[in-house]
Amino acid sequence: MNCKSRYQKLIKAFKKKIPEYRRSPELFAREVCNFEPDEWQKRVFADIAKFPKVSVRSGQGVGKTGCEAVLSLWFLSCFPYSRVVATAPTKQQLNDVLWAEVSKWQSKSPLLKAVLKWTKTKVSVVGFEERWFATARTATKPENMQGFHEENMLFIVDEASGVADPIMEAILGTLSGSNNKLLMCGNPTRTSGTFYDSHNCDRALYKCHKVSSRDSSRTSKENIAAMERKYGKDSNFIRVRVDGEFPKQEDDVFISIELVEASVNTDFEYPEIPDIIHIGCDVARFGDDKTVIGYKINEKVDYHCKRNGQDTMKTADDIVACYEKLLRKYPKYKGDIYAKIDDGGVGGGVVDRLRQMKRSNPKRFRRLVVIPVKFGVRIRHPYYDDSTTYMMAVVRNLLSPHDEDGKPKPVELILPDDNDMIAQLSGRKYFMTDKSKLRVESKDAIKSRCGHSPDEADCILLCCLPVRQKKRRDK
Repeated sequence: MNCKSRYQKLIKAFKKKIPEYRRSPELFAREVCNFEPDEWQKRVFADIAKFPKVSVRSGQGVGKTGCEAVLSLWFLSCFPYSRVVATAPTKQQLNDVLWAEVSKWQSKSPLLKAVLKWTKTKVSVVGFEERWFATARTATKPENMQGFHEENMLFIVDEASGVADPIMEAILGTLSGSNNKLLMCGNPTRTSGTFYDSHNCDRALYKCHKVSSRDSSRTSKENIAAMERKYGKDSNFIRVRVDGEFPKQEDDVFISIELVEASVNTDFEYPEIPDIIHIGCDVARFGDDKTVIGYKINEKVDYHCKRNGQDTMKTADDIVACYEKLLRKYPKYKGDIYAKIDDGGVGGGVVDRLRQMKRSNPKRFRRLVVIPVKFGVRIRHPYYDDSTTYMMAVVRNLLSPHDEDGKPKPVELILPDDNDMIAQLSGRKYFMTDKSKLRVESKDAIKSRCGHSPDEADCILLCCLPVRQKKRRDK
């Protein structure tokens, strides 16, 4: 039997089973996609077949992206002239994660490889490309979600907690057809918005599911136990990223996990010529603490390296490697690169070594400006008691969606998706001093309370610390 005859036979058999597949996405997943669903996925599959709106809050690593991908293929394959619209807050989450997962499960099916055509932004039924398709649209503006009106339509919203209300309102406004459905999935990162409401005040309108990472066969229980020991079983980090619970409103936390997660889930396009390049280094030497080196390109922060048990000479070499990597990456950048170094304890040795290197080779390091920074020292400020609190306030203001007058503004700091950093930034507490100034916990206090040092977070503080930039002339 040739390939054409075999595919025709597959399609004929599939058409006979379509009524059964419409009732049972689980059967479709197994027989068409070779996808073996977990118990929670079976329940979601059953609900999306019966009900118009399903909302799933979950911890990380439970298989929600696979669930979304298979349901995209199910709806597209089983309902005539259907539209599937998949969206997420960032291009990376949508294209590199969700859409790649659609491609993965389509490629596992001989039938779907024959009848569906996959591209980076669209999966269409062969021969009906303009009318019958699934598409990927980033959730950045409401108009991206408008203009879709079909009798058979499925909206899939990934990382739904990070999708703004105007965009969700646009999605809900399109769901007017007889077989229009909505599936929302994600970590429950904030206590407001459509996703939060679907599990609370609007719960009667949705079939709701909660999936804990503890209950999934796909997750490492040893890793979960280690994170619990490190950050506390009741911490917001564990609630959101492990238990699939919405964060608690803690009055004494300086930066909320909602602000941190919103920053992580923000798109960023690296510029050809940056406006600023800053390096931050939180220095440790030996023991459990880490030396963490990061850099900030305009609004975006990334980590260069993390080291345990490293002497100051090697740390200085790592900073130089980061400096020269950034110069190579941005050859048209003409400004200085500011390296802000934790100058407390052994950090002073790193500062001294970098200054010595600059004196020995001024041409090589003419663009490197070394700035020593001390954490926890008292400062003259009307609101903040010490330098660490001031730096935390700078980061909080950059993360805030509102300016000082309460007007909306874009997020001005885009953080890396790093579990340690997220837990550290969102878990640091503060108190009022006798002089009615704010002061955040010291590094020693955090180590005493939680058993870990906020190394990744302190690197972020250094990267974001404002500096007075001087105009320079290249020699």
